[in-house]
Amino acid sequence: MASSQTDSRSRRGRSGAQRLRPPRRRSRLARMWRALTSPYYRYRNAKVIHSVRVGLAMLASILATSGIHIPHGIWASVTLLVVIGGLQHQGNIRKKAAERALGTLLGAVIGLVLIVVQAITGSLWLTYVLMSLVAAVCGYYAIGKPGYVALLAAITMCIVAGHGDNLIDTGLWRTLNVILGIVIALVFSFALPLHATYSWRYSLADNLRECARVYAQVANGVHVDNDAQVQTFMRLNARLVQLRALMPSVAKEIGVPLARLEQVQRLHRSLLSALEMLCTGTGSYEQALVRVAFAERSETVRRALLATARALRFGGGRHPEAAQQALRTVGARGEGSGGGDGAAESDQESTQAQPQGCPEPQMQGPYWLSLRVEEQVERLRALLLETEPRWNIERAATHRMV
Repeated sequence: MASSQTDSRSRRGRSGAQRLRPPRRRSRLARMWRALTSPYYRYRNAKVIHSVRVGLAMLASILATSGIHIPHGIWASVTLLVVIGGLQHQGNIRKKAAERALGTLLGAVIGLVLIVVQAITGSLWLTYVLMSLVAAVCGYYAIGKPGYVALLAAITMCIVAGHGDNLIDTGLWRTLNVILGIVIALVFSFALPLHATYSWRYSLADNLRECARVYAQVANGVHVDNDAQVQTFMRLNARLVQLRALMPSVAKEIGVPLARLEQVQRLHRSLLSALEMLCTGTGSYEQALVRVAFAERSETVRRALLATARALRFGGGRHPEAAQQALRTVGARGEGSGGGDGAAESDQESTQAQPQGCPEPQMQGPYWLSLRVEEQVERLRALLLETEPRWNIERAATHRMV
């Protein structure tokens, strides 16, 4: 009797453990899914995700063409590599795919026309001359804004028509494969999309966080080795250049005019210039004056920089509203009003009122520079708050679903 009760209890224990395992497995899958859908995770592992995406797209193109025996299927694989092989951001991929489709269709039509002319006239020399003329026209337009479309048109013409020795069915199959490659590339670009906006946000946040550190060193009179300062500003300027390259793709992804992003870039560049002047353009006596000039507002400006960086960094996580709240909180602590114009007016009023209280004439330079840094930080914060509903992709997506 005792043994039967023990066996029943053990069976119940095993069944209970089995009932507990699926939720644990589901929790692991949920954590993995949250990691894959996390913007910051995709930003940090962009190269790995891009390589996996290209590999899966290549496999899909091979199966789609070889599996059902589509002739000349290699051109589908070549096309998808051209479209997404060297481009990881969705804004660039859409632009490249549209240009690729336009150039491909134009070149395919020209190639098919050349095949028909060759079939009717039977003159290879006429085909050679016409191909050369088309190549010359495409070469003329290849130097300029429509350059990629013109170049693709000439290349597709050669793929479809060959040197006048291709049949019309060969040209049609090759055209179909190129379009199939474009479709596959677009499908996989929407699987775990890599937005240029993420790179723009997180790189800008890294720079603002490092600016806060440099600003605190200057305000507190911390001695920093010259070589270390050079390395710091090299990193800051390198990110600044990277942000410039991302701006066209970001503008396409979030629908913000490029001129607004240029304002952010200009304020960012001005802030770096002011910090570099503070670090490298003052001697020991001037640095003491800088500490006095910065003593009253240095901690406020440093917190504003960190809060703005935190809004860019964490705004698109589990709580999409956090970015706007963080930026508004910065404005509510006394660093300025919510709008950019009001902030500029309050800064101008403070700059007009305060210099009379400077104890020494030598302090006016550092003091004005400290106000300049504070003004740039506030204007940058206000501009980011204004455009936050666009660059905070997760919050924008939530509002669209609602």
